[in-house]
Amino acid sequence: EEMLYCAHASAYHWMQGGGTTANRARSEWLCSRVYSILGRPEPALQHAQRCLELVESAPEEMEDWDLAGAYEALARAHLVAGDAQDARRFFELGREATAKIANPEDRKHIEADLDALPL
Repeated sequence: EEMLYCAHASAYHWMQGGGTTANRARSEWLCSRVYSILGRPEPALQHAQRCLELVESAPEEMEDWDLAGAYEALARAHLVAGDAQDARRFFELGREATAKIANPEDRKHIEADLDALPL
């Protein structure tokens, strides 16, 4: 519960405070992650989809790992929803996007998240 409040507070803060599209995308990722951990597929999917929409809406504002993170969130949320086929599709997209991350340290974090998915 506390994690959920923190994630929503972060999202609310960035929406109210004139945060960048990247800030909002990352808070959507965080909300999706928390809902996935809590085993709540519908909000996990909604927040992951919103994350991807935001990342795609302003590519010039994003870091090279934002797209990979959005795909990872969608893979995780689809797994929680019991939809292995879509989870696998977003997992593969996540792998492709992760391969394009320039900084090995950033790449390592997304790879670890993807590797942790039971696919």
